[in-house]
Amino acid sequence: MPRNACYNFSAMIDTFLVAEATLVSAKGDSPGVDLSGAASRVFLLTLEITKIIEQESLDVSILGSADGTTWGAKPVVAFPQKFYCGEYPLLLDLTAHPDAKIVRAHWEVARWGRGIETPMFEFSLRLKEIPPEILREARAEVKVKVLV
Repeated sequence: MPRNACYNFSAMIDTFLVAEATLVSAKGDSPGVDLSGAASRVFLLTLEITKIIEQESLDVSILGSADGTTWGAKPVVAFPQKFYCGEYPLLLDLTAHPDAKIVRAHWEVARWGRGIETPMFEFSLRLKEIPPEILREARAEVKVKVLV
């Protein structure tokens, strides 16, 4: 960010698609979040897995909708399959999906091996808008580095 830059981040979208400390043992979907008021179509997703049991996997994807009732058959973005606790960032770029005004998370869980058969994950998924000014600045820096 330039030294003299002053950005207004107060109206930026910063919310949870999946609330902190959500405990799941089966597939599911989060409520939809309306992004139509966003100044940008690019968001940072942060998946945080805080508790797991051994020999299980978590698949998290993001679905888009124009109206909040009909959801795309294919996700607009998906995290790679996860097996461990940790914090995992992913960029959600909706510029190629102009009809996606509402998004929601979808998750699938699986468990194998010995012990109980029911999977258990505690996780959250945060969605944070990336300001257009930051995107323009980043793209300009990339162009300069490519030209050099």
